[in-house]
Amino acid sequence: MRGALGGPRVLLRRLREVMAEPVSAQDRLDKVVVLIAANMVAEVCSVYVLRVDGTLELYATEGLKREAVHQTVLKADEGLVGLVASEANPMNLSDAQAHPAFSYRAETGEEIYHSFLGVPILRAGNTLGVLVVQNRARRTYTEEEEEALQTTAMVLAEMIASGELSSLAQPGAEPVARHAMHLVGSSLSEGIALGHVVLHEPRVVITNVIADDVPHELKRLDAAIAALREDLDRLVEHRDVADGGEHRDVLEAYRMFSYDQGWLHKIREAVTTGLTAEAGVERVQSDTRARMLRASDHYLRDRLHDLDDLANRLMRVLMGQDHAPAKEQLPENAIVVARSMGPAALLDYDRKRLRGLVLEEGGPTSHVSIVARALGIPTVGEIDNATGLVEPGDAIIVDGSTGHIHMRPPQDIQASYGERVKLRARRQAQYRALRERPCITKDGQKIALMINAGLTIDLPHIEDTGAAGIGLFRTELQFMVADTLPRTGEQLALYRAVLDAAGKKPVTFRTLDIGGDKVLPYMRNIEEENPALGWRAIRLGLDRPGLLRSQVRALLRAASGRGLKLMFPMIAMVEEFDKAKTLVEVELTHLRRHGHELPERVEIGTMVEVPSLLFQLNELLERVDFLSVGSNDLMQFLYAADRGNPRVSERFDPLSAPVLRALKDIVDTAKKHNKPVTLCGELASQPIGALALTILGYRTLSLTPSAVGPVKALLLDLDCRKGEAMLLPCLEQPVGSVSIRQKLEGFAAAEGLQL
Repeated sequence: MRGALGGPRVLLRRLREVMAEPVSAQDRLDKVVVLIAANMVAEVCSVYVLRVDGTLELYATEGLKREAVHQTVLKADEGLVGLVASEANPMNLSDAQAHPAFSYRAETGEEIYHSFLGVPILRAGNTLGVLVVQNRARRTYTEEEEEALQTTAMVLAEMIASGELSSLAQPGAEPVARHAMHLVGSSLSEGIALGHVVLHEPRVVITNVIADDVPHELKRLDAAIAALREDLDRLVEHRDVADGGEHRDVLEAYRMFSYDQGWLHKIREAVTTGLTAEAGVERVQSDTRARMLRASDHYLRDRLHDLDDLANRLMRVLMGQDHAPAKEQLPENAIVVARSMGPAALLDYDRKRLRGLVLEEGGPTSHVSIVARALGIPTVGEIDNATGLVEPGDAIIVDGSTGHIHMRPPQDIQASYGERVKLRARRQAQYRALRERPCITKDGQKIALMINAGLTIDLPHIEDTGAAGIGLFRTELQFMVADTLPRTGEQLALYRAVLDAAGKKPVTFRTLDIGGDKVLPYMRNIEEENPALGWRAIRLGLDRPGLLRSQVRALLRAASGRGLKLMFPMIAMVEEFDKAKTLVEVELTHLRRHGHELPERVEIGTMVEVPSLLFQLNELLERVDFLSVGSNDLMQFLYAADRGNPRVSERFDPLSAPVLRALKDIVDTAKKHNKPVTLCGELASQPIGALALTILGYRTLSLTPSAVGPVKALLLDLDCRKGEAMLLPCLEQPVGSVSIRQKLEGFAAAEGLQL
């Protein structure tokens, strides 16, 4: 390479001048390839751009036949250029034609060139194209030349990402960058949201790529690295972390990466070629993210995620930016896009402006998903590289009902979803009109529709929906969104607020259901082979009675002078219920001895979610005041199918005969003992599920607030006797001989019931 390290610096300065010239996109691109070829003493320099159809089009060349520009199109896996694009790795060959992937295109005239150096044009880990230089002589390009070409590709990445080249494309063959995208993930919270992208951890926008003074940039980089390490040191030594635990181990590993010499050496090398310090960090980060997207090993992906996070943090230090978007900068219709997010971070956003949420990670049972559903925020998860595919301000549609995401949607898609939102709004208005109407079926069966809740933000939903009360209050959510273990006084204040908001309507509090997938950030996580079947819920509470007793004491004090209903989760044996109930009696004795006003009455029940209870129902019902069926866990335990695993969670139908037989046995046995039973799982929030449950004999359902209207509208038009005549004979038939779901759908259609 000419002039040692002076070559790329000179080239970058010349490129900056070309980028500022008032010329057409094609003229600018033509000048760029001439500059690169001259600087690298290459006889050929070509730019291939990745198109929306997955092919690579030759957009500019110096050295190949000019008539091939915009005519030569390669398949995504065709030739050396396709290999560079698909693997997102440079390729340096002294005799390209000897490589098995070489593909000859006569229209380019490249058969006379032997040496080949191709580098991917990357941005945020996404391949936007390929930059190639070639020579007739058989030679291997030096590491410095390869590094210089990768640095130059950054400039082209910004040009492509800006959308400037779209004017050169035919319809349907536009550059992949900035084009409309339709992706499908997992539905985490229902609803439809139209808005504009807000990155939860905003990508730093680098305005100055090319350095004027490389030694100064290296000093800036060293100072930023030192500041980054100091920040991490403070985090690790913070009093909430210093006591130890897995979260400290994670931060220690994170801090260790900031001292990784290989990572830091790559950044310094990039800066030495003529980039600013922040552009050097972005160059290395883009390479890291490209590797991360193609890594199949989960451990490696996690480590690459750590480096990606560190790069973001380092760039913010260099740019003097905060680590989170300012609340006042949120647009009116914000759609937050994040790699992952904790529930507390979601609550930091202004609910009035937040319309939807898109996550790269996180399943239906993740903490943030639970809070998103409580807030009624349409949410879609498992969208690979979502944060790298969008820019702040991009138009986006989130369809939480189907798991579909539309990034930069065309006008017809926006119009179609706009109509769906209007239709949904009209239906919601119809549901609101039913708010004060009692939920009584056509044949006179009274159905109590209650809501699931867990935070103070849920409380207005009691009045908004006209619900009969709260059938499940998840007390663990207060613990999940807090930075430290909530004190007894904090718990007491929350429980009083809940009872005050409910007024005369009943509230059923579930004691702490933590452990398994619900790991508290300030408690040591116990590694288990099968956490859903492990040390969680009542098992943890009985082994740590101080934690359970402090919660029970707060609940009893909050309910002084009024009724209290509390239930225990994950009970597997009647003996466990007996032990838990004894703890409540001990706390009642303690409060009585110290002169506290006691609740007017205390009803104690249990969740039915472990299949072993199906064979202890008579003994259990002699002890409890009520039952509440947790259909989510009961379903996953019946079928040994992890509800958080997409490979098996959809494998079994909750409306299949085995599940419905078990549910009917529970409600029938409870009736014999004259004990009330509620169902509070996701099944009750689906109109078709609520239809089946009501026909089976359930008279109290606890739903997500948004489901109360649709379910009530359906039940008001239901004749239970007709439903029983249809459904009950199906349960007597051999399993698999009939689709109960289809039978329910056919019955609903015949009866005019809206599913």
